[in-house]
Amino acid sequence: MADKGNPLVTLRSWHRPLVVLAGAMGVLCAASLLGLLFDDRTLVNAPIWLKPFKFSVSVGTYALTLAWLLTHVRRGRRAGWWFGTVFAAGIGADVGLIVVQMIFRGHTLHFNKATPADVAINNVVAGGAYAAWLMTAAVVVLLLCQRLPDRALNSALRWGTGLALAGMAIAMLIFSPSPAQQAVLDAGGRPSTFGAHSVGVEDGGPGLPVLGWSTVGGDLRIPHFAGIHGLQVLPLVAFGLLALARRYPGLGSDLVRRRLVRIAGAGYAGLLALLTWQALRGQSIVHPDFRTLAAGAALTGAVLGAGAVVVRPRVSAEILRSAR
Repeated sequence: MADKGNPLVTLRSWHRPLVVLAGAMGVLCAASLLGLLFDDRTLVNAPIWLKPFKFSVSVGTYALTLAWLLTHVRRGRRAGWWFGTVFAAGIGADVGLIVVQMIFRGHTLHFNKATPADVAINNVVAGGAYAAWLMTAAVVVLLLCQRLPDRALNSALRWGTGLALAGMAIAMLIFSPSPAQQAVLDAGGRPSTFGAHSVGVEDGGPGLPVLGWSTVGGDLRIPHFAGIHGLQVLPLVAFGLLALARRYPGLGSDLVRRRLVRIAGAGYAGLLALLTWQALRGQSIVHPDFRTLAAGAALTGAVLGAGAVVVRPRVSAEILRSAR
């Protein structure tokens, strides 16, 4: 018999509108795969169905995670339901407009200022994105008021939602003009697009397979992607440590695991800062320079070193004694 108090097995307790959104993204994902196979149209040098496919996977995963996350909210549960519902409505409308704009109208979505209809669609999409950012911020505040039995998972949920919030905020950086757009503005003209994913190069150039991230310049989609999916990574770290505790007694205390989760969260925040710094310098993710590699090595060393210190038997025992 399923444990009615366990949100992992009691699906009825999950936020219904977010679950519906995730289901809709599953349908769109299947349709996008068919489109990639049988529709040879392209837009900005990429298959026209590629962006809907990527959004369906990312939004569907995020919606399910947020739906599960809200099962942990006890204080302010009704407010949490509304936050999740507004998030689902805003992002659902955005993805719907992506399909309309790209698949049915054959126009680019982001940054498109070519016609009044394009401007109106962009404004609605921006409104949905800002609503999602605000609702995620509200969920972070709610989680700060919760006290879960497992302190490691409590920290993981807080760090994860905070990182997701930062990842959404990074997306605001893409609304700066590219060099070509700035040249048009300096000449007193009005560019047909405003903003770009890439830094130092124009959008639509060589990119990684499927992901499309630029291989010749910086790309702000990378830190944006890494940040929003911290909401999955940090809880997975907490669950992974809990699973390892069966084999390694030193991880049996949730206080020790909480320290490790906090170290992982700080390391992930450092990675997010590193990826943002790299992108803003116009540097491709596949061609890091010495400074990027050195910063990455220092970050990795600091995280591994701090983790090694925490799991040492003597330190673990001191953590337990200090909590008594």
